Amino acid sequence: MERIVLGDAEIIRVVEWQGPFAPAQAIVPGLAATAWKENEDWLAPDHWEPSTDSYVAALQTWVIRHKGRTVLVDTGVGNGRERPHTPQFHQRQGDFPARLAAAGVRPEEVDVVVNTHLHADHVGWNTVDRDGTWVPAFPNAVYLMPAADHAALAADAADDAPSPTAGTEAERGPREDRRLMYADSILPVERAGQTVLWEDTHRIDDGLTLETAPGHSPGSSVLRLASHGERAVFVGDLLHSPVQILHPSSNSCFCEDPAQAAASRLRVLERAADERELVIPAHFGGSGAAEVRRTGSGFAVSRWAA
Repeated sequence: MERIVLGDAEIIRVVEWQGPFAPAQAIVPGLAATAWKENEDWLAPDHWEPSTDSYVAALQTWVIRHKGRTVLVDTGVGNGRERPHTPQFHQRQGDFPARLAAAGVRPEEVDVVVNTHLHADHVGWNTVDRDGTWVPAFPNAVYLMPAADHAALAADAADDAPSPTAGTEAERGPREDRRLMYADSILPVERAGQTVLWEDTHRIDDGLTLETAPGHSPGSSVLRLASHGERAVFVGDLLHSPVQILHPSSNSCFCEDPAQAAASRLRVLERAADERELVIPAHFGGSGAAEVRRTGSGFAVSRWAA
């Protein structure tokens, strides 16, 4: 387990899965192939596999211990999920609970679960299957979910929503997966009374604050950590690959509002560079976190987290 100490906070990275995920240009479609090749010396092998031109992803949860609380940031894909239109996530079976235990985290000790946004690879371990019923995986935790994402998902799942068989094939598949995700990873937490929906900003304590950074999803958010003058920002999927640090206008293929996503990414990177925040995305391999600096009109990695 990788650990980062930041002021009085301890940050622990728990990886669910890591490896080649998809063609690099499919993940960041607006970026020329040369952008990957020109940076091969530091993108490979943790973020890009040159021999197959594959984007390398990590599915992971960040654990924060701060002021007596245990906070989980995003919960990965989960086991046994029906995701028929997302093969990488469909009916996965892994040992994430054992990895969480190896990090010293017991489910009943988790105080807060932060879903930076409500996509399938960020909410999967919100719940576990207990005798055929999905129940909250962390029975004593408050689950913080962006209200805008929840509203969009609930609308998809409503009785009067368009039928899963309506629309084009490109629309039907994602819609069906979203409905399944809502049913197995969101609704059980809500029924247990553990969900808190928030808008704009949400203060967890005097060192942990959630802020909206929309575009990747309607309610996409970042979590800021400040402790004794040291800072970090958990950016979720504002960044899928560090190549986007060099090219902040380049969106991933998963960004729902590309213009808004690019604006949020630029704003967050500007503040991170100016305030020396450690940038902690959801899917970076390697050490998983980096400091950034300004380079003219763009940005670069100034150092990777130890």
